[in-house]
Amino acid sequence: MGQALGRGWLARGQKAAGLVAIEPNDVTARAARAAGIPTVRGLEEVDAAFQPDWVVLAVKPQAAAGSLTSFARFAQPATFVSIIAGTRISALRTYLGPRAAIIRAMPNTAAAVGRGMTVAVAGPGVSTGAKSECTVLLEAVGDVAWVDDEALMDAVTAVSGSGPAYVFLLIECMAEAGVRAGLAPALAQRIARQTIVGAGELARVSPETANQLRQNVTSPGGTTEAALKVLMGSDGLQRLMTEAIAAATARSRDLAG
Repeated sequence: MGQALGRGWLARGQKAAGLVAIEPNDVTARAARAAGIPTVRGLEEVDAAFQPDWVVLAVKPQAAAGSLTSFARFAQPATFVSIIAGTRISALRTYLGPRAAIIRAMPNTAAAVGRGMTVAVAGPGVSTGAKSECTVLLEAVGDVAWVDDEALMDAVTAVSGSGPAYVFLLIECMAEAGVRAGLAPALAQRIARQTIVGAGELARVSPETANQLRQNVTSPGGTTEAALKVLMGSDGLQRLMTEAIAAATARSRDLAG
């Protein structure tokens, strides 16, 4: 995800000289360099006089305790942007110091192609100006929204953070059902993928609600109505999605402690 942000910034005209990525993994570091992102193996290789305006934290949650304390030196005036899953701002402050200005953000995997959805929340000490600048930074990989209450990030994780997996499962299910209905596997997969892509783009650009768009496709007594009667039944998609989002939200709370 950190690389996706770096590539997005470069594509938007950010000078490579203004970026430094820290990546101890050789394979990942080579990929970052190939994308034009200046990369070093560790913080000790960064000039001691270097004082960034922004520090993006993109480590695995289990690595946070062992790797973040050394970044406390950048607190004030830098603003930290954490995309570490399931890690609350209060926990980050134990590593970065009580005065650290921290924004917690939850992007999703579509950021890799510049079409992600990122939701962020600002911690204590983050100015309105910093939030505006952060919005511009995160828009390099897609759309950005803000919440005022960090507790909502668990629901955000369930809906948008995990959301791409739900869509991929829908593609799988549609393609497999198409094969059972007689389509060749490659054609079924192609149809399912493009249908999801096209419907998503229509939902993005249309002023109409998803409910209205659905009704626009549904003719009384037609094929779509026949399918929706199954999907919208008492044991259908709405109940399953409600239960799935609730399960993911609860798990996010558990992981964050």
